Amino acid sequence: MNRLLLISLLSSCPLLAADAAMTAQERADAVKWLEESRTEFLAAITGLSEQQWKWKPAPDRWSVGEVAEHIVLAEAGQFANVNKALSSAPDPDWEAKTKGKTERLVAVLAPRLGRVQAAEELVPKGGMNQAEAKERFLRQRAEIVKFATESNAPLKQGIVENAFFGPLNGYHWLIYIPLHTMRHDKQIAEVKATTGYPK
Repeated sequence: MNRLLLISLLSSCPLLAADAAMTAQERADAVKWLEESRTEFLAAITGLSEQQWKWKPAPDRWSVGEVAEHIVLAEAGQFANVNKALSSAPDPDWEAKTKGKTERLVAVLAPRLGRVQAAEELVPKGGMNQAEAKERFLRQRAEIVKFATESNAPLKQGIVENAFFGPLNGYHWLIYIPLHTMRHDKQIAEVKATTGYPK
């Protein structure tokens, strides 16, 4: 009788939802990618002459300085979306809506697969010199790394749409930051490897 009652109770209870906070592995991955992308970016923009900073492979392609400006602007917007996801109403279907997105972001962003048009607000205007780009990058990154290291907030239950990947939760927006930067670190390397790049 007791066994039948237990089976009945279990069948009437909904399955436990996944934890909306970062797991230990997710946190470790985020921090690792943040560290790797920081090292790559700083190495890519340090010690350049003004001519190297501003040189463009073609009129319709970005210079190293413009790529760096885009990274700085994009990281600010992406972290804003982390906070937007945190402040939004929890989505009861967040697991289903964002299933497989972590793997997709990792597969597409950092390897620089495909080319996309940047949103107008993220298109560089050539307004940052090296010192400004580095200062803003480091200031923003300090805040992002502190969040990734310390936060136990339920950031996966809030969703913010992405124009290319659809619904992304707060954790996805957090890892989008370093993965997107690594993507553009490769773009900087492409600029430097182009024939005609100042030596």
